[in-house]
Amino acid sequence: MKERRDLPTTGQLAEEMRRLQYGERFAKSVLHTVSSLIVAAAAAVLISTMLLPVLRVTGASMTPTLQNDEILLCNKLRNVQRGDIIAFYYNNKVLLKRVIGTAGDKIDIEEDGTVILNGEPLDEPYIQESDYGECDIDLPYQVPENRYFVMGDHRAVSVDSRSTSVGCISEENVIGAVFLKIWPLRSFGKP
Repeated sequence: MKERRDLPTTGQLAEEMRRLQYGERFAKSVLHTVSSLIVAAAAAVLISTMLLPVLRVTGASMTPTLQNDEILLCNKLRNVQRGDIIAFYYNNKVLLKRVIGTAGDKIDIEEDGTVILNGEPLDEPYIQESDYGECDIDLPYQVPENRYFVMGDHRAVSVDSRSTSVGCISEENVIGAVFLKIWPLRSFGKP
């Protein structure tokens, strides 16, 4: 009987089957990995948009508490309270300021920049120096319902609720309360 040299041997067939099976397993593994990454990315986008927005500080109005280019996390679900730093929309920009007064509070500012809240001087350990700043509102000022009176920690340069151009911040314009600095790592922690 004549031996045919063009037919593969059993060993060659077995090797080809292993190669094809490996290719299928590899393709399934790549597909699984890519789909897992897409799901994880979509979840991260949803969480950062709906619950924990990520913001970058620009400007000096919140120094020394917040520095330019720091990255922050906000909490959209947290009830905003006096003393919180909030992110809010103003003229198609996102601003960061500290809540000084809430609905019904009476705000007065002395010439040296001392804030009087409901008849008492406000303890503000987060500011380096008091400053009257840009203030063209009628004082004393009562905060309207569903609004926040906000000020930057660097009072000399901050344009905030003391100015009629900004005024009190409406609750629906609030993005969330800042609760964590995440970058740079040396400043990681509560603001």
